[in-house]
Amino acid sequence: MTGRTAPSGAWRPPLSLDEYAERARTRLDPAVWDFIEGGAGDERTRAANRAAFDRVRLRPRVLTGAGEGDPSTTVLGRRWAAPVAVAPMAYHTLMHPDGETATARAAGAAGLPLVVSTFAGRSFAEIAAVAGSPLWLQVYCFRDRATTRRLVEQAADAGFEALVLTADTPRLGRRLRDLRNDFRLPPHITPANLPADEADYSSPSEHGRTGLDPSLDWSVIAWLRSVSPLPVLVKGVMTAEDARCAIAAGADGIVVSNHGGRQLDGTAATLEVLPGIAAAVDGRCALLLDGGVRRGRDVLAALALGADAVLLGRPVLHGLAVAGADGAAGVLNLVLDELSEAMALTGTATAAGADAALLAGPEDTAAVRHRRSGAATTTGPQAPPAGPEASPAAGPEDTVPARHHPPGAAPRDDRRHPPESAAGHDRPRPPEPASDAAEAEAAEAAEATETAEAAGLRKADLHRSVSDPVLDTMNFLNEITGRFPDVVSFAPGRPYEEFFDKDEILDHVRRYLDHLAAGGASDEAIRTALYQYGPTAGQIRGLISDSLRADEGIDAPPGAIVVTVGAQEGMLLALRALFAGPGDVLLVASPCYVGITGAASLLGVPVRPVEERADGLDVADVEAAVLAERARGRRPRAFYVVPDHSNPSGNTLSRRAREELLELAARHDLLILEDSPYRLVSPGAQLPTLKAMDRTRRVVHLGSYAKSVFPGARVGFVVADQPVRDPSGAESLLADELAKIKSMVTVNTPALSQAAVAGALLACGGRLTERNAVPAKHYGEALRVTLEQLDRHFPEDVRDRLGIGWNRPSGGFFLTVRVPFPADNAALLRSAEDHGVIWTPMAYFYPGPGGERSIRLSFSYLSTARIEDGIARFAAFLRAETERSGATGPTPGRDA
Repeated sequence: MTGRTAPSGAWRPPLSLDEYAERARTRLDPAVWDFIEGGAGDERTRAANRAAFDRVRLRPRVLTGAGEGDPSTTVLGRRWAAPVAVAPMAYHTLMHPDGETATARAAGAAGLPLVVSTFAGRSFAEIAAVAGSPLWLQVYCFRDRATTRRLVEQAADAGFEALVLTADTPRLGRRLRDLRNDFRLPPHITPANLPADEADYSSPSEHGRTGLDPSLDWSVIAWLRSVSPLPVLVKGVMTAEDARCAIAAGADGIVVSNHGGRQLDGTAATLEVLPGIAAAVDGRCALLLDGGVRRGRDVLAALALGADAVLLGRPVLHGLAVAGADGAAGVLNLVLDELSEAMALTGTATAAGADAALLAGPEDTAAVRHRRSGAATTTGPQAPPAGPEASPAAGPEDTVPARHHPPGAAPRDDRRHPPESAAGHDRPRPPEPASDAAEAEAAEAAEATETAEAAGLRKADLHRSVSDPVLDTMNFLNEITGRFPDVVSFAPGRPYEEFFDKDEILDHVRRYLDHLAAGGASDEAIRTALYQYGPTAGQIRGLISDSLRADEGIDAPPGAIVVTVGAQEGMLLALRALFAGPGDVLLVASPCYVGITGAASLLGVPVRPVEERADGLDVADVEAAVLAERARGRRPRAFYVVPDHSNPSGNTLSRRAREELLELAARHDLLILEDSPYRLVSPGAQLPTLKAMDRTRRVVHLGSYAKSVFPGARVGFVVADQPVRDPSGAESLLADELAKIKSMVTVNTPALSQAAVAGALLACGGRLTERNAVPAKHYGEALRVTLEQLDRHFPEDVRDRLGIGWNRPSGGFFLTVRVPFPADNAALLRSAEDHGVIWTPMAYFYPGPGGERSIRLSFSYLSTARIEDGIARFAAFLRAETERSGATGPTPGRDA
């Protein structure tokens, strides 16, 4: 599990969360145990939360090719190692002297967020100092709003990333265990972030009665927005009606929660009401669930019923009581291991792919699932038995008019929030639960209107790749760019448009037609070449072959080349041809271009990232990944790498590393997918391509004319000279097999596009390096100015003090800036809104966790004057964000 570490020490961790609970019970004072374990009233709601999960039945699947699955997910623009966060709970110091700092260490080791309680026993600054993953603040709104404001400001100053408003506590529930024990906090246990001299905190119930504001309405969300730019989630929502109100009030997320059964006794379990709330939310904001989660399979069940993630509560305190940070880490690791097991055994490849089909019901047939998936008033067969929401006593949930807005709700200010697509909550929402009778009635109604209405589609019925966050990575950038047209954007990796002449395309096409005529082609043949489909493998392969030989020293005959619709189609063709079985794995240098991981997701190809080090890729790490995958029974089939001026990092492989990589490929029967689109537009002499050094046909070379000619042509190519033998012994080239696949995809690459590129190649005798001498000089100058301006705004002593740094590429369009704060969508929005500059979060380019504190800058699209202006704005943003987060000094971890 990427991002997790095993608990340290020699102690033997329990094997289940129930065992952790039993060990914790024996270590704690009985009154303290009752305080954390107890619920309201007769504790029926507390019991119902667990019972709801116990009723769920998963559907195991076999031979799915899904592998072990990737549990990582994205919530509010931040990548989590798994769809689990630590729930807000007061006074961790009751469990262990280190309190929330120990919990933060455990959550950070697991790559999971921690929601810190208003009543935390350690200060926000102390918690943030040891945190290695996102921190959110759980907010109780006090009668004295100034106290709440100070609390929020303290958390924001410490680098917290979101506010979780607990909305279900106008007063604390009647908790009989505490009343019987007359529970009081020990004198040394106090809320570290609240004024020490303004209230008596010793009795939580009494302080709740006197301190919390019982008159809150939906306007409190607008008030929180007025005091903080952080996203706001509403915790305590248990009805679809309240979910709609939360969205109308501008909430960025909803936590389905009954406070762990500690407020109103006799309510439904959170899992029971989740499907109805998910249907009401319909992907418009993040949706989390709290209450009763005790196993990894519970997490998967919640995802299947519409949650984006879950909060894990009491078990973390149990682990803390048992062994401090090690115990809390043990609890989290246990849940994540069980989640990985459940994903593997149900054929679930990604967390985003978990849907209603995972859960079994009384009528477990595809026909029933299909019928139910289209009925807005029914639930899938996997839903738990309908709870009070489905009964007349609970009331219908679809009676709120669409125009309804909660009293006092302010209009949503979209400038403050990432769009849903960037937040990773586009998972299909199952419909609301219904009784068996209502379900049958709805099914009959659906059949009666089947021929009269168009069929709707649920994302749950589509291929799981469409829910993969990697397919949404650039949507937020596009949305931000459109919203702030006057910003300086270091985001697009586009060529500089001043080098394009609109009349030149016509000259290119005419030159190619003249070339065909000079070669003896008749007018009819030329007309056919221009207007008809043409050969699938392409009609300009000879010119490409000549150009590769002249420019790159790649000796590839025309028959070994397939002309593609951009390099992206080349990736799809290569992956489809090479990855034949569920055990085949693609290794990728990470961070990596999202096109390759997106293509792998579309084709269901498992991806294993090989992380670059600070100075670039280490071939020893590639070999370690190969051996690790083989030890797991999988076959590393190919390794994708951009060896020259990589997108996104800007790093370049040394000649020695290229030689070692080719040696490794031969030693381990590995193919290399080489993609180097920037080398022909970079200044100075370039190292030879891997393909030019390839003597054993280990390299499949992916080429593109997007940067070296112009992107709009959408012409790329694949050099695939590997021999392929069929059972009879007959031999072809891999390129022939790729052409077969292409004939079922795009049929051919447009002849007009090929003609335009061919004309450009003819104009320079195939030597694109000579044709691009002026652009390459410009890009080199743009890189020089970018680095010069960064140096000017951040001299060495300043950047050392602030913890800011960057690499120094030798060419290409990109460089990487390391920062001491989370470089996420929220920070990007502040950068655009407050400083007028846009960049790309490096986390977009990591197949797993990573890049959270790094930024990609692209300078290719800008003039030097715009670069100078943009870096000045960027520097102002970096200073403001560093001051805002309070994080200075060397950046820790993988981004250092």
